[in-house]
Amino acid sequence: LNPSFCGLRESFGTGDRLGIATPAHLQAFKDKDIFPILAQQSVREMSRTERNWQKVLDDAIWGCFEAGYEGPFGADADHVKNIKELKKAVDCGFTMFTIDPSGFIRSDIKKLSKQELNQLYNKISNNREMEKLYLNKSYKIGDQELMFDENSLKEIVLTYSEALNHVVKCYEFLKNYKKDKFDLEISVDETPTVTSPLAHLFIVLELKKKEVDFQNIALHFLGDWQKGIEYIGDVKKFAGEFSLHAILVKSIGGYKLSMHTGSDKFSVYPIFSQKTGGLCHIKTAGTSWLEETKVVAMKNPSLYREVHQFALENFDKDRASYNLTTDLSRIPNIDELTDEQLVDLFKKPDSRQLIHITYGSILSAKDNKGKYIFKDRIYKVLFQYEEEHYRELSNHIRRHLELLKK
Repeated sequence: LNPSFCGLRESFGTGDRLGIATPAHLQAFKDKDIFPILAQQSVREMSRTERNWQKVLDDAIWGCFEAGYEGPFGADADHVKNIKELKKAVDCGFTMFTIDPSGFIRSDIKKLSKQELNQLYNKISNNREMEKLYLNKSYKIGDQELMFDENSLKEIVLTYSEALNHVVKCYEFLKNYKKDKFDLEISVDETPTVTSPLAHLFIVLELKKKEVDFQNIALHFLGDWQKGIEYIGDVKKFAGEFSLHAILVKSIGGYKLSMHTGSDKFSVYPIFSQKTGGLCHIKTAGTSWLEETKVVAMKNPSLYREVHQFALENFDKDRASYNLTTDLSRIPNIDELTDEQLVDLFKKPDSRQLIHITYGSILSAKDNKGKYIFKDRIYKVLFQYEEEHYRELSNHIRRHLELLKK
């Protein structure tokens, strides 16, 4: 009942915002040769669900005990931005740490004039060393050639160098503080720009040079990656560019590609798995919460109607931290839907995203006496209809996992 090191095995993370989904997740993993990361939550999610690292890990361990599971599993402290949070997660027993250096990644480089770019670049103390290492060096990747010219090198160095310095500090802390093996993931996906193969190459070469032992890297891939819905974009174009990223991984070796916001991206799963040859990790979180809320709609329609109305009222506030194209006008008026039709809302992107991103407001809402308005009643429904809860959730996660093995 302790989480363990995953390494380069194909792996899949199942976030659990309510803390009761692990037995269903384990049903989905049955007979699948994929390493399960059963405890996975980000700092942002914990603040919205009023949980902490210990609670997240305890709930996953209890779920393993309940299900009689004796196999290996991982525990991912996700999107950690500082050493203080890393220390807390280590102290609780987490085995995987996802460093999010997005606060150090510059997003304004493409907007700068050539003069401004040069001024900033000249302030970097080791820029001459960078030039010796990379400038005009050619890298053969598949049937393509990647090369750092003067302009691309300056842009990439300015965009990522501070972020990589932060990653090194976090890694050094983990290496010294956590005495046994751990998985390290570097997340550069929460940036406004797509990570080019050249930027991918630079990031990995720099991390290797600085002797950072990492297992996963999450890039910002081509396309629109929104929460809880299918991939938005040209799948063929994605496959073409992703091939370069996958070849890079195989050429350099020693790490996997990670897909964040992986919930319900069914069209790209086979590409992701096949191109990497299984050297991949996928994270899902909100899709389990959506399945659980769907069960509420099926078994207690009146409660779901309350939740839905509350979500509509809080949507504008909660959408601020997400990249979304949700249009509330496309969501049917639930007063005009029968109880049996409510479940169909979970097949539509806009209504899925409505419930997905308002989870924090829904789960933390209290009345004037300090009593939860929805949380306890949601738990009650899911405990009362545990068999249906586990079936709906395990079937949905299994649909994800089966696409990785095609």
